[in-house]
Amino acid sequence: MLFAELCYQIFEESTSCYHQKDCVDAEMVNPYEYKSIEYYLFLKNWIDAIQWHLEDMIRELDIEPVKALEIKRRIDQLNQRRTDLVELLDGYFWNKYKDVKTLSSATVNTESPAWAIDRLSILCLKIYHISQETQRGEVTQVHVKACEDKLSVLLEQKRDLIRAIDQLLDDIETGHKYMKVYKQMKMYNDPELNPVLYRKGQEL
Repeated sequence: MLFAELCYQIFEESTSCYHQKDCVDAEMVNPYEYKSIEYYLFLKNWIDAIQWHLEDMIRELDIEPVKALEIKRRIDQLNQRRTDLVELLDGYFWNKYKDVKTLSSATVNTESPAWAIDRLSILCLKIYHISQETQRGEVTQVHVKACEDKLSVLLEQKRDLIRAIDQLLDDIETGHKYMKVYKQMKMYNDPELNPVLYRKGQEL
């Protein structure tokens, strides 16, 4: 099994496990060895699943402002964890391919392997939820057909993305492409870089 296929298999497993309880506060039971690459892939999708559902919750029309703020803060925290995990995964690839001799004609990809895998995790969640929409009994056939059409496109996207990720990894391994990873350097969570936070600190 190629790596992207393994990723998607683990993402499906995580998505299924999350929806057994379908609760943003459910405890994750990760079946993989702690700190293994499989462990981090499962964790990555679990975080994405929680964030997905929090994004749904915050869009409730009559949500109380205090509750909305709590959810927004939690989304921000999860987004930082997601970014940290992506960078950890890129560290795995960087270490794996660090001794590869790149060809003189080698080029850099528009995104790193881990950010492409991040998109695959989100895509897995989209496919799960659109599939659920095709099975709802209280909606019109027009709704079902529209969701079936979307599902068909998402499944094609899944096949293309898996193929593209595995091709990218093969190109890096054979020296046709090289990795160049830029840290995300998010500013809004950093009290040293977010002007709202550091100006507040100056006032105290």
